[in-house]
Amino acid sequence: MRGRRDIVRHTGSVVILAVDETQSEPRVLLVRQYRHAAQQYLWELCAGRIDQGENELAGAKRELLEETGYTAARWKRILRFYASPGFVAETMSIYLARGLRPGTAQPEEDEVIEIRFFPLSTIVRMVMAGRIQDGKTISGVLWLDHKLRSRKRNR
Repeated sequence: MRGRRDIVRHTGSVVILAVDETQSEPRVLLVRQYRHAAQQYLWELCAGRIDQGENELAGAKRELLEETGYTAARWKRILRFYASPGFVAETMSIYLARGLRPGTAQPEEDEVIEIRFFPLSTIVRMVMAGRIQDGKTISGVLWLDHKLRSRKRNR
């Protein structure tokens, strides 16, 4: 049997799980922006497309600075997955960014972005209540929560 497949080619995306560890509970930096496909404003992790010829880490650093103004001292890729493998050849790599330093955001002309830090427990509750509906954010937040809980159990 033969079938036709439409596949969208994509250079890939980076997602930044920017974590502030200066308080007793880690806080995660989220951005809020209007998403036309969802027809609503969504809270999500900072993310963006990797430019042609750009490596992932450079793209992650660029996106964090552009959307939030923050830079980070320490970076580590923690997850890599396909965004929607049924029709889009887009991989997403989530980078954990720590040692955050504030700066001035440099959003693109059409981007209107609100940024805010949330305690990790608050974001987990938002995920479980269905108030965060973005897959990359759900993945990154639940990874971080699991990692921190595992560390506590192993102490």
